[in-house]
Amino acid sequence: MKDRHLRMVTDVESRPDLRHVRRREVVVYRLRVDIDHADPPIWRRIDVRSDVTLDFLHQVLQVAFDWTDSHLHRFSLGGDAFARDSQQFLCPYDVDNDDGWDDDDDGIPAAATRLDETLTEAGDLLHYLYDYGDNWELTIRLDQVLPAGSGCAAAVVVGGERAAPPEDCGHLVDAVSLAEVLPDPTRFEPERINKAFGGAYFVLREAGVDARLVDLVHQLTFTAHGDGLTAAALSLAGAPPDTTDVTASLRAFQWFLDRAEGSGIPLTGAGYLKPADVEKAAKVVPTMMDWLDFGKNNRETHCHPVLWFRECLQDLGLLRKNKGRLLLTKAGEAAQRDVDKLWEHLAGRLVPKAGDKFGMQATLLILAYAAASADSDLPFDTVAALLTELGWRFSDGRPVEDYALRRLPVWVVLTNVTDQPVTWRRRNAISPTAAALAHRALRG
Repeated sequence: MKDRHLRMVTDVESRPDLRHVRRREVVVYRLRVDIDHADPPIWRRIDVRSDVTLDFLHQVLQVAFDWTDSHLHRFSLGGDAFARDSQQFLCPYDVDNDDGWDDDDDGIPAAATRLDETLTEAGDLLHYLYDYGDNWELTIRLDQVLPAGSGCAAAVVVGGERAAPPEDCGHLVDAVSLAEVLPDPTRFEPERINKAFGGAYFVLREAGVDARLVDLVHQLTFTAHGDGLTAAALSLAGAPPDTTDVTASLRAFQWFLDRAEGSGIPLTGAGYLKPADVEKAAKVVPTMMDWLDFGKNNRETHCHPVLWFRECLQDLGLLRKNKGRLLLTKAGEAAQRDVDKLWEHLAGRLVPKAGDKFGMQATLLILAYAAASADSDLPFDTVAALLTELGWRFSDGRPVEDYALRRLPVWVVLTNVTDQPVTWRRRNAISPTAAALAHRALRG
């Protein structure tokens, strides 16, 4: 496996890098997009901001040509989508499943590539392939570079001709064939297309919502809970929920950071908090308020909310273990002195960056609902159902259940961002401050 990886890296490096340096200032690209080999021509003229990424452009093209994003796609520079000497920009499926292709078919994620890295001057060409079965090949030509006015839309259709072929029609591009599957092959409706650019996907991307969540919302649109998820996500395009006292709501976090200042928190030989610290922590960790009477149960292993909270602070990079003590990290030192830095650190670390795909998708969905759930309960069953729709199952085939979500760091954080005790009855409640933190995490 290691040898294979080395060979793949070599192949990627042997491909030409045809990307340009990003523009320093945003401009508007006037693009002419043609379906190759269409007779008569089927084309769209679209004004697109130069700073959009290719995954965003993909959605623009889907709307412009009345397609439904039901198939794979890719972009390419210097040749067609599978040419050996072209540079390819891949959809998420191809990125995640690149072992399914020949080694020389590797490319760069479209989501990580800006439009102005592929097109610079009038006449430059970018190729787009949609549906590896019907093979809709489109040529994108940069016609003009225009100034970007303040607040200009990310995409606007300004011209075009003829209706696009419908999905799964078998690559029909001539007028006679299209007349058999389209009620009016000459129909072109720019007003309707531009209205569609006001849909949830474009609103959320323009608002700066985490693109991974936007993709999930788009993917889940037509599921049983798609409308509710879209509504929750659209709340992110507005102002964050009001917060009253952030300091009071972060009291548990601050207690651990203050306790670890200096020489740190001493641990037992097994690496747990000592009983005296467990008792003190239990008085400030909100999720411990309805847990149990201590007596002899003042061990971290008997007080799971304290244990999970402490482990969560380590996962978030605020605390670290070293030689039998729990110490502040550099980020923890900064957060301990400044509650605003603590807030920003939590918001920036809630969503896993890589590796755990289930954890990433579950976290994004939890945050989306949390941001829209101030002073109400988070719909755990709905999040579990959406994750099941995405294909997640337990090893025995059972659908996702809510208990699989309750140990995720995001839930440990959100339930403890409050100035109120978290009782069993209020175990799913999202405080206004927690909702604001979720909003910040998805708009950071």
